[in-house]
Amino acid sequence: MSNFEDNPFSDPAIDNPFADPAVQQVARNTSAVTQGLDDYNPFDGQQNANQSTLPQQPTQPAIMQAVSPPATGQYTRPGPAAQTQAPPSNFTTADFQRRQEELERKAEELARREAELRAGSAGRRNNWPPLPSFCPVQPCFYQDINVDIPLEFQRIVRHLYHLWMFHSLVLAMNIIGGMAMMIAGIDGGVTVFGLSILYFILLTPFSFICWYRPIYKAFRSDSSFNFMVFFFIFLFQIIITVVQSIGIENGGSCGLIMCLETFGKNVGVGIVTLIVTIGFITCVVADILLMTKVHRIYRSTGASLAKAQAEFTTEILRNQHVQTAASNAAAAAVNAQINANANRY
Repeated sequence: MSNFEDNPFSDPAIDNPFADPAVQQVARNTSAVTQGLDDYNPFDGQQNANQSTLPQQPTQPAIMQAVSPPATGQYTRPGPAAQTQAPPSNFTTADFQRRQEELERKAEELARREAELRAGSAGRRNNWPPLPSFCPVQPCFYQDINVDIPLEFQRIVRHLYHLWMFHSLVLAMNIIGGMAMMIAGIDGGVTVFGLSILYFILLTPFSFICWYRPIYKAFRSDSSFNFMVFFFIFLFQIIITVVQSIGIENGGSCGLIMCLETFGKNVGVGIVTLIVTIGFITCVVADILLMTKVHRIYRSTGASLAKAQAEFTTEILRNQHVQTAASNAAAAAVNAQINANANRY
């Protein structure tokens, strides 16, 4: 046990750490602070006297030290909060203004559509065909693709409308071709010119009423019945256009056959008929493409023949003329039965 009781610092070869004056100064300061804390009584009321015994440490403001990035060169991805809160550096005031203008324009468009829907179809004025106010014939239909047609179908409806206008243009060019044939004295030119006028007068309004308006209503109200009417009438439209593009002799169209015959007699008239023939062929190709696209959309909407029949029955029953005729027939049948019973007794 004597080994443990010996002073380890008695050996002069070993430096005594407590002999250092700096260590002794720290020990004295610590004892003074400890004594002041031991003498402090929060309930004594002599706080100023006790606090005076505590040494006052100089206070300095806290300074944030810059931390250098790690030298490894690895990139640390910021968290989701930092990514969402950090705005893009290249977003300028012009971008904010442009977006604000787009939002205001969309708000105005929505307000206009809402006003149109509130007004209802009864409050709308017909705007097609766009005729001047002094014309004695007024517009017969209301048409506004931006208001009536859903946004995802507006493009296909515009294409169909442009197709109808292209059909009308080709029929008008057919009149010019027939006139050129008649002036050049080509056989059958008079017949082609007369029938071309008849085709333009009949097919232009009938095509608008019989297949364009049904497809317009079909996309407007998702009507299976109008889809069926469009497919049925548009199929005849394609057949008629194919016959016109062939150009049967005395058929009333400047088709391929008439074009070949005209080139052998008059090159200038042949060029005119060739342009009309190309127009008819283009119409056939566009008709087939758009009909295929409409049929694809029709199948994707879940429409069917049974739904078309149900819509047809509903529309017939809602028709005011049909209701009036049915009520008159029922009243006539009841009156006849009453008269028969009165005559019997």
